[in-house]
Amino acid sequence: MTGWLIAFALAALVLAGLVLLGRIPRSAWEISAAALLFGLAGYAWQGNPGLAGAPRQHAQADAQPFDEALAEKRRGLAERFGPAAQWMMLSDGLARQGKTKAAANVLLSALRDQPDDANLWLGLGNALVAHGDGMLSPGAQFAYRKALAIDPDAPAPRYFYGLALARAGQLQAARDLWAPLVARAPADSEVRKELESSIARIDAMLAGNQSGQP
Repeated sequence: MTGWLIAFALAALVLAGLVLLGRIPRSAWEISAAALLFGLAGYAWQGNPGLAGAPRQHAQADAQPFDEALAEKRRGLAERFGPAAQWMMLSDGLARQGKTKAAANVLLSALRDQPDDANLWLGLGNALVAHGDGMLSPGAQFAYRKALAIDPDAPAPRYFYGLALARAGQLQAARDLWAPLVARAPADSEVRKELESSIARIDAMLAGNQSGQP
């Protein structure tokens, strides 16, 4: 209820200010009042007057923690030095603060100058997934596919796009991306062991789903 009282009080103060200080003509009083009422209607539709007055605390509590291990794996598979790495470091810094939208926007800015950098497209895909709390959005898919198109032999786009697909439940698509990467990876590499294990689990799940079909 307090939110509504504050909203109406502010609207009344604004109208009084327009009349007394702004000296708007009497013919404009009704139009000004209608505009303020329209604003209140928008508040009633979109606002949440009953929420506590500390939204920053709620936002921080709901924010997903930055995945340092995943970022380190990206640096190992993709960029570590060069222009793309600097943009990625800035984006990672923003993501650590919970500013996932700003982290994605930084990479968008970089891509305006370097549209053919596969590492930046990969970073954008990861940033969009993080901003969507793990959801593989159409924008993230577009970014991953651009990274693959620019550098089809690079391991990082295949790894991270496959990871996002697997987490989204698109198991066959993830397997199709990972299988060529496993074939090219050194036999004793950690990435190969991880992906072989993941593919084995995917095969077991796919076989289980097929056996359960009528």
